Amino acid sequence: MDLNFELILTLIFLLCGGFWLLNKFVVKQEEGLIEFAGSLAPVLGIVLVLRSFLIEPFQIPSQSMVPTLQVGDFILVSKWTYGIRLPVIRTKIIDVSSPERGDVMVFFPPHEDRYFIKRVVGLPGDTIHVLNGVLFVNGEKMTQQADPEIAASPRSVVMTENLLGVEHLMQKRTSPTRLSQNYSSVVPMGHYFMMGDNRDNSSDSRVWGPVPEERIVGKAFARWMFWNEFTSIPSFDRAGAIK
Repeated sequence: MDLNFELILTLIFLLCGGFWLLNKFVVKQEEGLIEFAGSLAPVLGIVLVLRSFLIEPFQIPSQSMVPTLQVGDFILVSKWTYGIRLPVIRTKIIDVSSPERGDVMVFFPPHEDRYFIKRVVGLPGDTIHVLNGVLFVNGEKMTQQADPEIAASPRSVVMTENLLGVEHLMQKRTSPTRLSQNYSSVVPMGHYFMMGDNRDNSSDSRVWGPVPEERIVGKAFARWMFWNEFTSIPSFDRAGAIK
């Protein structure tokens, strides 16, 4: 999720918009490069509005959200659920709602401008504690129950975790790694604590800290296609809501 397509699209739209203005008020070509480039401006504008303010597609590049999201899943992200933001500069202009515990969220981590996707486990003011692979929020243990339909491997097990009423699948090692052995943190106001569902194979807030509200991108709400290799055939078997 490294490519900042929104920035590229915005720059191309501004360039084509400039050609449209040039052709309409100065050159007034009926055909040619300036007329062609200018004619793309309305289409690019519509695409920019849809991706910046409504829904943006992404493809999952890593295993940090397994088993919820697999490498190759194509997902849809709502850009308006947490508020309307200006493209590229990400300034919020209309407040809609705040992230809730259990949401799967796309964001920019505190340490770099690269898209990440994790699950919200801690809200502003929460105390987060991870001990031997078990999550505690404000001192309350988040229950984990092995999924009987998914066979455990010698090194890891898939479980259903209850985040104070929000149930979701997660995966952890039978022997917790350093990330899950003993970690504690208090979430600052205006920040959110993010963790991958693949708890022992995820670079998340346990590594680089809570995510500031201004770096939120949107809420992931649906899978629509799976395609992990260009040589394979796209599949829609995993299409559905993200839980």
